[in-house]
Amino acid sequence: MTNDNRLALVGVIKATCQYVAENDLAKARDTIVSRYPFAPKANVGRSYGPEFMTKVFLRDGFIDRYKGTNLIFPPVLRLLSHYLPDDFPYHRNWKVDATHPAYWELLPTIDHVVPVARGGQDAEPNCVSCSMLTNSIKSAWTLDELGWQLQPAGDADRWDGMMGWFIKQVEQHPELLRVGEVGPYLKRWYGPAKASRG
Repeated sequence: MTNDNRLALVGVIKATCQYVAENDLAKARDTIVSRYPFAPKANVGRSYGPEFMTKVFLRDGFIDRYKGTNLIFPPVLRLLSHYLPDDFPYHRNWKVDATHPAYWELLPTIDHVVPVARGGQDAEPNCVSCSMLTNSIKSAWTLDELGWQLQPAGDADRWDGMMGWFIKQVEQHPELLRVGEVGPYLKRWYGPAKASRG
């Protein structure tokens, strides 16, 4: 969004507030509806499985496509929390005071470049990797509105998000796939990781 567009929208709010101050709610309503309408879209809950996410992470080279920074394959962090629960804590509800900041800063997730709530497609070409933190900041805003640019994809042959390390750990310690709460999580990621290696 350009500065001129922002100024125009500020003007709409200012005019609406003036009508409210004058007790003319009809004009206030008309101003908002005609010049800055609210058009809600249904929030369709989306959940992607490890197969799709691994495919996108590899395609993007484990790079936050908005910031250009490296990301870590999700089960690597959970494995660290398994080995170092007090020093690298994880909380299943992501409580900030009980979860290591790496989960926000380095764990990749999927984001829609053009938000689905703003008319974007829920399809792979509109999906990119980014950190949980970046995803939270971007929310349903467009790149223009944030002044961001899509960064080039990385090269998974140069940086694989430590996916190779994860595969090797599981191959050397297959019992990890059967350990308490973390085992099933690691197992869900191990299959797609291994399959991606051919």
